[in-house]
Amino acid sequence: MERHSRPLGQLLKEMELITEGQIQEALTLQRAKGGALGDILIEMGYITREELLIALGGQRGMEVVHLDETEIPSDVTSKVPATLAKTYKIIPIKWLEEGDRKLLTVAMANPHDINTLDDLKYLLHCDVIGAVASEEAVNRAHEKYYAGEAQSLNQVVAELTENDLKFEELKDELRKKGSAYNVEEMINAAPVVKLLNLILLTAIKAQASDVHFEPFEGEFKVRYRVDGVLYEMEAPPLHLALPLISRVKVLSNLDISETRLPQDGRILLSVGQRPVDLRISTLPTIFGESVVMRVLDRSVVKLDLEKIGLREDDMNMLKNLINLPHGIIIVTGPTGSGKTTTLYSCLNFANDIRWKIITTEDPVEYDLDGIVQCQINDDIGVTYANLLRSILRQDPDTILVGEMRDLETAQIAVEAALTGHVVFSTLHTNDAPSSITRVLDLGVEPFLIGASLEAIVAQRLVRRICLKCKEEIQPTEEMIMELGLLPTDMKNKKFCWGRGCENCNGTGYRGRLAIFEIMLMNDRVKEMVMNHASTDQIRHVAREQGMRTLRESGLLAIFDGHTTIEEVVRETLFAA
Repeated sequence: MERHSRPLGQLLKEMELITEGQIQEALTLQRAKGGALGDILIEMGYITREELLIALGGQRGMEVVHLDETEIPSDVTSKVPATLAKTYKIIPIKWLEEGDRKLLTVAMANPHDINTLDDLKYLLHCDVIGAVASEEAVNRAHEKYYAGEAQSLNQVVAELTENDLKFEELKDELRKKGSAYNVEEMINAAPVVKLLNLILLTAIKAQASDVHFEPFEGEFKVRYRVDGVLYEMEAPPLHLALPLISRVKVLSNLDISETRLPQDGRILLSVGQRPVDLRISTLPTIFGESVVMRVLDRSVVKLDLEKIGLREDDMNMLKNLINLPHGIIIVTGPTGSGKTTTLYSCLNFANDIRWKIITTEDPVEYDLDGIVQCQINDDIGVTYANLLRSILRQDPDTILVGEMRDLETAQIAVEAALTGHVVFSTLHTNDAPSSITRVLDLGVEPFLIGASLEAIVAQRLVRRICLKCKEEIQPTEEMIMELGLLPTDMKNKKFCWGRGCENCNGTGYRGRLAIFEIMLMNDRVKEMVMNHASTDQIRHVAREQGMRTLRESGLLAIFDGHTTIEEVVRETLFAA
């Protein structure tokens, strides 16, 4: 503790960087005009910025490390992926493992950034302490210990051939007004073509759900969303931002001369003989157009009811609901919670030559054999309500309504359920009971809800622990309290985490699974809806009737060793 409280001037003097006279001179100047002592010493030319950083690290009790004179074993550097090391400007230098405790020491170029250690602790699943090194030494260490990984990207670019990635042919008339930006030269330039191919191939191989291109004043960022979390790749040169985005727009049949309005498009790819669909969205920003690609890779998504994360009792319940002769089944959750995958899995289960299944979607995300799928197009009046009216004249047995957005759509869905159809749909609510309030807010009468609604399925996605580096841990009291439990509740319970490996890029997670909250509309719940009961009252009764909340489903996933406490706490709320 004494080391932490030492004055900066004293520390710099002990390091033989300045004299007592220079300290007093700087203190006099500080009293006259204010400011930080370290900055004043730099202005006076007595110390450098790097010497100040090292001194500040020492002031915080951090070890000062001379990386150029230190040989770091490969089993230590492998604890931190190259991307993380470069993003946070750190180098792992020591690894200590004693029993259940794992301690990593990292040399930091910026000891001011105390959030770095907290971030690394969360990402690497171990205790992390800091040491201090100069920024130049950290950069040299990156080149020394992570050079091989940087070279692998260049190798991928060099090995790219036309057969790796094939774009659907574009018609000449779709290349609108290209001459204004001389776009033909830009988009066909070798660096641009190779860079986009590399970005897309890397994203698809990493099973990313989205790719973000983000222009800023001084840099151009590219990020991937993998298992619900964004990861930044090495930033492309800023001068390639415009041609790169222009190439994306041309490939997706968008107007490259229009940079003031948002646009939506689509790219069809063939990667390793398998089709991949990219949905493109552009958004004008103050520094250029931001582009997001939604990656729809059918080989990654398994539309199998048995594999989406349902427990056996939930599975049987959902199968019984799918086989009902009529009624509405709502799947609810925020954007990106896996609702579409669950609905498609339900339709796949119900897909039989004896039944007619029709969907209305915006957009159609995956082609399902044997199912009639219809695309919403508001520009020409093909809305959910209009399309649903036409679908009812097509003699369907099961209908999927992409989303209940308004009263008209909800009323037609209710009418369909009351006339002998099974209707699947989605809502954006936080849990199953609050969906009742949402449907009432749309204007549907309570007695119609009671007569047509059969069940509400709420869900969230949590990251699955990597099987290659999974190991058991003993949770702390803080972790147990975050779950709203007592230590006595933890007897004979198993907790796991992933320590991080090459298979999961050092995150400890690989893939995701869904956790569910299924509320059946039994007579008691329907009666409460008719009596205008509150959401809390409906939730209380539903739990009495056996509903398992999202948090409780998450706890079971933790005890089964599928996910971690952090994931469940992040995605669910404690229900008292």
